Amino acid sequence: MSHRAGFVSIVGKPNVGKSTLLNELVGEKLSIITSKAQTTRHRIMGIVNDEKYQIVYSDTPGILSPSYKMHESLMGFVESSLKDADLFLYIVEFGERERENEVIEKINKSGIPVILLINKIDRANAETLAEYQKEWEGIFENGEIFPISALYGFDLEGLNKKIVEKLPLSPPYFDKDELTDKSMRFFVSEIIREKILLNYQKEIPYAVEVAVDQYKEEEDIIRIFAYIFTEKESQKNIIIGNKGSSIKKVGIESRKDIEAFVEKKVFLELRVKVIPNWRNNPHVLRRFGYLEGK
Repeated sequence: MSHRAGFVSIVGKPNVGKSTLLNELVGEKLSIITSKAQTTRHRIMGIVNDEKYQIVYSDTPGILSPSYKMHESLMGFVESSLKDADLFLYIVEFGERERENEVIEKINKSGIPVILLINKIDRANAETLAEYQKEWEGIFENGEIFPISALYGFDLEGLNKKIVEKLPLSPPYFDKDELTDKSMRFFVSEIIREKILLNYQKEIPYAVEVAVDQYKEEEDIIRIFAYIFTEKESQKNIIIGNKGSSIKKVGIESRKDIEAFVEKKVFLELRVKVIPNWRNNPHVLRRFGYLEGK
């Protein structure tokens, strides 16, 4: 057998470029991207297929210290990615010096190969990059360092080749025409949440969850009804805005991106509901896909 296949987990702190890298490697926008922490909340798989290989990438939430039960669930997604990987892509931003020693120790104990990616090297010159690389040499016992720029696509082709070389010989895990393990409803809700992250400040984006209630595909149009859930009436009022102006803006921006994603005309209706303290409510967290079980 010459076919290679495996699971590649993308790990790192918030905002180091994990989601940008996943989207570039897969060739589709699967993970939403903003400058805010906690942009990625779920473990999102992106599948790259070739005649000779299948790479199953896993984008995980950024490593953080939990403040809510939801945060504990996010770190649970990171933990699961540490257990079933055939290869780790551990991303650091050029100039970053604070290390997640607990995660590094777990990766070293696993014995699984690691490619330490120094991202955003467009900010560096040859001399400063060489000096920075030395700071990370030997941190991973079974690793090597590979500089990239996910945003500008620098050396991602070389990275892809190196990843394939490190995958085990195996038949594919998924059908060759599959791109991800997530549903269309999931991506629609993520697009809406991205617009909320971009349009609102302070606590609002972090207190919000989006769920698609109806997704009806007709011949010429897709009709989508989605709820924006928040924790307080005051947050609901801010999301709606004066005479509905704010939520209307979110709806227009979301619909535009959804239409580009599904390649079809979309009717989108958004409604806002309050669920007090939902980030600490296990029942609600299960409903939103953060916890397993009933």
